[in-house]
Amino acid sequence: MNNLTLKQMRYFEAVAEHRHFGHAADAVGISQPALSMQIKDLEATLGAQLFERASRQVRLTRLAEDLAPRVRAILRSVDEVADLARSSQEAMSGRVRIGVIPTIAPYLLPSFIGHLTRDHPTLDIHIRETLTPKLITELGEGRIDAAIVALPVSEPSFEEVAIFDEDFVLVRADVDADRPVPAAGDLAKMQLLLLEEGHCFRDQALAFCSMRSALPREGLDGSSLSTLVQLVGAGIGVTLIPQMAVAVETRSANVSVARFDAPCPKRTIGMIWRKTSPLADQFRVIADCVKKAASRLP
Repeated sequence: MNNLTLKQMRYFEAVAEHRHFGHAADAVGISQPALSMQIKDLEATLGAQLFERASRQVRLTRLAEDLAPRVRAILRSVDEVADLARSSQEAMSGRVRIGVIPTIAPYLLPSFIGHLTRDHPTLDIHIRETLTPKLITELGEGRIDAAIVALPVSEPSFEEVAIFDEDFVLVRADVDADRPVPAAGDLAKMQLLLLEEGHCFRDQALAFCSMRSALPREGLDGSSLSTLVQLVGAGIGVTLIPQMAVAVETRSANVSVARFDAPCPKRTIGMIWRKTSPLADQFRVIADCVKKAASRLP
């Protein structure tokens, strides 16, 4: 086992994650033949096959399945050694991988990234946009360094820092602009359009309306806030969106926006990171940049 290298471990992790040699090669920045050669060398060192190579899919062998979490733990520890060195420097620099949920990313990132890169030009920022459950998994495995999500996440191994609260608003057709704003209980009786399963914003909207997520909702779910708003503009139902999305999503739709009476629905936006991360102080600085960016949103 003396020939086992960290480089091989990173290549193994990439293939295990992407289940595709081409995509894995792109992720680590080398050619596919070079990646395949490194994996073959690793298999030779271990004396066992790690991947079953099919024409369109790569499957992990039982050994690879067992090996994957151990390799991720090793690589995460190695990364934290480098992070420890970075944390001792006065200037924030180096790669920072930040996850963001889809109901925040399109609206907050332009202002946030601009502010962060101006104040900290030596930071190498990588953004990963996906759903909260995936971000939690990737953060725990060390694939990202921090995430901007709706709180609480309630993972014991994560630090949670609340940044700001944000109201939800009601989006309905233009012709309904002068009608009274329905109460939460009345929304449950209307054709309420929601994001598809997996979005935390969906669960928050359902909670406000006192509706169970398991209710059959065939044909009423969308994959993005943009889709929901455009459907409302076409005369199909009503929807809820976060305040930060209003300026972007309603500018090209025939809809009206209404605010609820108190207590109005809202969410808390915050940042999470591993409690073991040496970069906690830097993440708090980044969280402050998020707060400043959010304050500049219309």
